[in-house]
Amino acid sequence: MSILVNMLLEWLDDEGNNVIERVLWVDSLTDNVVLIEINNSKALPTWRKLSELENDCFNQKIRVLTFDPYQKLTPSEDEIPFSYKQRRDRAWEVIKPIVENPDGLAFIPEHRGKLINEIINNTGSSKKTIYHHLRRYWQGGQNKNVLLPLFEKCGAKGKQRQSSDRKRGRPSKLAKATNSTLGVNIDDEIKKKFERGINLFYENQQGRTLKDAFQLTLEKLFHQGYEMQNNVLVPILPPAHELPTFNQFRYWYQKDRNITREKISREGKRRFNLKYREITGNSTKMAFGPGSVYQIDATIGDIYLVSSLDRNRIIGRPVLYIVIDVFSRMIVGFSVSLEGPSWLGAMLALENVTTNKVEFCNQYGIEITPEDWPCHHLPESILADRGEFEGYNADNLVNALNIRVSNTPPYRADWKGIVERNFGLTNEKMIHWLPGAVRKQRERGDRDYRLEAVLDLHQFRQLMIYQILDHNHNHYLTSYSMDEFMIQDYLQPYPIDLWNWGIQNRVGHLRTQSEDVIHLNLLPSAQASITAQGIYYNGSYYTCELALREQWFVKARNEGRWKVKIAYDPRFVDHIYLRLRDSPALITCNLVEADLRFKGKDWYEVVEYFELQKQYQESSKTRLQQTQANFHAQVEQIVSEAQKQTSQAKIPQSKRSRIQGIIQNRHAEKEYERINNSGIEDNNVQELAEIIPIFNGTEKEENDYIAPPKPIDKLRQLRKKQWQDQDD
Repeated sequence: MSILVNMLLEWLDDEGNNVIERVLWVDSLTDNVVLIEINNSKALPTWRKLSELENDCFNQKIRVLTFDPYQKLTPSEDEIPFSYKQRRDRAWEVIKPIVENPDGLAFIPEHRGKLINEIINNTGSSKKTIYHHLRRYWQGGQNKNVLLPLFEKCGAKGKQRQSSDRKRGRPSKLAKATNSTLGVNIDDEIKKKFERGINLFYENQQGRTLKDAFQLTLEKLFHQGYEMQNNVLVPILPPAHELPTFNQFRYWYQKDRNITREKISREGKRRFNLKYREITGNSTKMAFGPGSVYQIDATIGDIYLVSSLDRNRIIGRPVLYIVIDVFSRMIVGFSVSLEGPSWLGAMLALENVTTNKVEFCNQYGIEITPEDWPCHHLPESILADRGEFEGYNADNLVNALNIRVSNTPPYRADWKGIVERNFGLTNEKMIHWLPGAVRKQRERGDRDYRLEAVLDLHQFRQLMIYQILDHNHNHYLTSYSMDEFMIQDYLQPYPIDLWNWGIQNRVGHLRTQSEDVIHLNLLPSAQASITAQGIYYNGSYYTCELALREQWFVKARNEGRWKVKIAYDPRFVDHIYLRLRDSPALITCNLVEADLRFKGKDWYEVVEYFELQKQYQESSKTRLQQTQANFHAQVEQIVSEAQKQTSQAKIPQSKRSRIQGIIQNRHAEKEYERINNSGIEDNNVQELAEIIPIFNGTEKEENDYIAPPKPIDKLRQLRKKQWQDQDD
């Protein structure tokens, strides 16, 4: 075995002690080797025969060590403090003339002594200092950085000081000013009081600061007694210089601090698990390939929207659901609605997961190819919150769609860290820069961000689609744990690339179902009415080929309306789906022509529109009642005046005589109306009579109707009078 410089050799001496020596110099020509004992503070280089060492190594009397106790990770030159480098360089300049001597002259005592005397004369360094530097250099491995100062070994780190009457620690400013000893040393009794004070006043969920806990500890555990003040017992504390200081309290607390116990006692187990626990797991290990596990969660969007039916009305903040594939981090579906976080919102997101994304994006005027968003499948399992996916509703997923549902424990959103983090990315990348976005740090005098809202639900969904496409194609997953096969294929951690790689190499986890089965189990159901105007649901009317062929609307008008079961998509009012027992599939119904004004709108907006109409109708009652009051007052006034006039003009006569004169009275009133309302002056009547021939006949009696006055009526009256004069 070869003996090399800096090699560590260990053997047992005559007394049974382990002796470790470092090889300082080897000369195979002269069969010499120089060693120095590394654990001896007074060691000097010793000479041995190289052949003897090699023979002892061969006979296993000497063991070669692979671990060097002096070897440590030395920081780079830039990271070493300047003062440390100064001390190292000064020590190096002292021993440099000795250690750089060739042919091992530094290890010959006579020659080394002469060099040391020269250094003492030239630098003024002591012999003790020179040998101290030499031993550090030789024992540490003969490199310059072993001369760096060992400040970390100064003091007695981790060791408790021995008890004594002398005050330990730096004196306070008051002690210096008065040239006296102030303060107390911390003994075992005081430490026990500190520990009790920490347990009573700090490590609990009352939220006290460490300084508050220190003050309460002094009041409860260090007082000398009590005195009565205003019928209250007040603790009497010794003078401050006879009490421990807050710095001492903090030092002993942090010396024995258990951060896990502290956080759990102050924040609670749930909050500790959510915010402070160690993060050593990897969510990707949950999924072997695309579709193994989808994570789903909801949040309230940090933006205010307006109604598409009336853009002056602010409709509040939308509810955003996101579904992410755990393996690839691909966003496979989403939903934006006004429905609060619930089973319905989650089902809309899952329905979008199975939707053909090309057709879906076309509904919003966005053209993509199937390769841009190739996600339209059901997963093997879903990881969600307990709220939406716990109970009877989740049975549809398990029994009808064969999807395993897993729920996180209460208050453990960190178990869905992937989808939770995506909400933050969505806010950072898009939402916080949009008009109407919620600003957390709104200052006094700033314009209300709610008044800046301009986007409706349709436009916000468009923006979400663009943001999801950007995430799937361009979001680089810096913390994604690539396995060896991905590394071999030079795979880049982008969601779309991970998805496509998984489809080729980790197949068997994605599932498909017919569109009708998806709609039947995921879309909400309700009851609609068959009426003469169409299939009625939530203020809108629909029609379909089956209803027209079987004359449903005619029957409803003649025989009365009836109920049918439907499924509907709250995001679009354009269609509903009939759920008939004898039909093998859902039947799509479209809006009737009269209701096409709502095409492309959300159910929420349409329902809100009809609710507003009802509110307007309710609010118009005041106007209607006031109008009716005005009308009735006018009628009453006119009737009262008529009664008064008739009563004053009435002459005594029998009832029979009054009734018998109705026809003559009617004729007289007609003539009076014609003359007074004709608008023709008397001097023009003769001229018109010569131009317009008058029919000479008997007028038909009209008992029910008085014709409106005409200019020709007066001419007739004058002509009739002329005839009577001629007859006479």
